[in-house]
Amino acid sequence: MSCDGPGVTSGGKMTDTAESARQVATSKPVKIGARVGLVSYGITHLLIAWLALQVALGDSGEQADQSGAFQALAQEPLGRVLLWVLVVGFASTALWRLQQAIWGFRHVSDRAKSIRRRAGSAVNAVIFTVLAVLAGTAAAGGGGKDGKTAATAGVLQLPGGQLIVGAIGIGILTVGIVKIVRGWQQKFVEDMALPSERGARRLIVRLGQIGSIAKGASIGLIGGFVVVAAIRFRPEEASGLDAALKALAAQPYGVIMLIAVGAGLAAYGVFSFFDARYHRV
Repeated sequence: MSCDGPGVTSGGKMTDTAESARQVATSKPVKIGARVGLVSYGITHLLIAWLALQVALGDSGEQADQSGAFQALAQEPLGRVLLWVLVVGFASTALWRLQQAIWGFRHVSDRAKSIRRRAGSAVNAVIFTVLAVLAGTAAAGGGGKDGKTAATAGVLQLPGGQLIVGAIGIGILTVGIVKIVRGWQQKFVEDMALPSERGARRLIVRLGQIGSIAKGASIGLIGGFVVVAAIRFRPEEASGLDAALKALAAQPYGVIMLIAVGAGLAAYGVFSFFDARYHRV
């Protein structure tokens, strides 16, 4: 009797399918697309920084977040064409990050560190997938206000809803703090092959530091408002970055802080362009 039974054949097909998926995810077109996605990420942050500045100046009719950035871009000449380019870049980056989460970082000898980096890539895969969806929605003529407040209201009505929303807020706040710490410690350079020229390296590292800290602060703001919404049982206070930035602008010295956050997000946008060039893909 042949040993090549159905189980072996099925297992072989599954192995072949997994290997084919890995080859696609690590192919040159996907790697090029990943760099386009990182450039797209930079453009997105520059747009958000501009919208944040508009909020600081009291002249913003758009949401100061990713959705608002894409909606603003859609209104420009050839904006929808550029949005579809962003969609391709974001989708390619999501696929690249997904392959890192599944097959990547085997060269890292520290198992715990490898697991952390693969988990981080999984989170990034989700983020870039969401960005691709948001950009695609704006390119197709949709978008606008999202359902964050409605979703939060629904969770708050559940048994233990305040604890759930509070835990989510603390989780978001923790992510922001981690981003700030990692930015300060320059952890981002571990994934980059920086140029040897000293001045260029210093510029890239400083942009990465400032940008990561500002991005962490903006994430922390969202987490803080979610926690406050849970404590006060007010879902309308649990919106995203747009509401957080506008609430910050209303605080004493809020305009100054908001301008600082906007400048930091702009720095992160410029850093993303360098990241697209020097990131190890």
